Amino acid sequence: MAPDNKDNQRNRIPIKFIDEDRGGDLSSEDPDNMDPDDDLDRETLLDEPSRPSPTPDIEAIPGGPVTAELVATRSELKRVEAENADLKDKVARRQADFENYRKRVDRERSETYNRVVIDIAGKLLPVLDNLKRALDAEASVEATESDEFRHFLSGVDLIYKQLNGVLEAFGVQPIAAVGEKFNPHVHEAVDVQASDEHEPDTVLQEIVAGYKLGDKLIRPALVKVSTKN
Repeated sequence: MAPDNKDNQRNRIPIKFIDEDRGGDLSSEDPDNMDPDDDLDRETLLDEPSRPSPTPDIEAIPGGPVTAELVATRSELKRVEAENADLKDKVARRQADFENYRKRVDRERSETYNRVVIDIAGKLLPVLDNLKRALDAEASVEATESDEFRHFLSGVDLIYKQLNGVLEAFGVQPIAAVGEKFNPHVHEAVDVQASDEHEPDTVLQEIVAGYKLGDKLIRPALVKVSTKN
């Protein structure tokens, strides 16, 4: 015999759910009279797993990977900047050393050139002096000589001028003498002459021409100097 439904309903334990938002019960004492939608919502709430609490951003935590990477990047930047400064300093030193080396080489080259030119000029000047003496001695008798002799003197004069041109091409310059104030650095007095027409220590005559290369003296000029009468 089937159990009586009325007895089963009396034996059920009434469950009462309170909805705070609605301000009333979610169900009556009779579960059969409950709203199916409310029952579904209740089961969904009961079955829904609890949401995990949000985890903090590990990279944003002080001492995290981002901070460590930032510290490492700054350290690498400082190292690169120090290395760059060191390289710039080395380049500046190398450039200064090279510039000093270039100046030293130029100075040595110039000094070597001057020594060679002075040595060559010193050997050519006596030849030039003899040609000049020959021309001075023959100038007084040139008018009485034949045409052939005058042509010969013209050839000697041409050689004299060519030698002077060669010396000038090397930078060798004659020292000014006649009419200049006697300068013991470039003049050498071999004779004196009393004169009222000139100031004392004035060069009256150039006996042997002097030459210089730049500021270097090759040979002083041998001169006659005036003195007081």
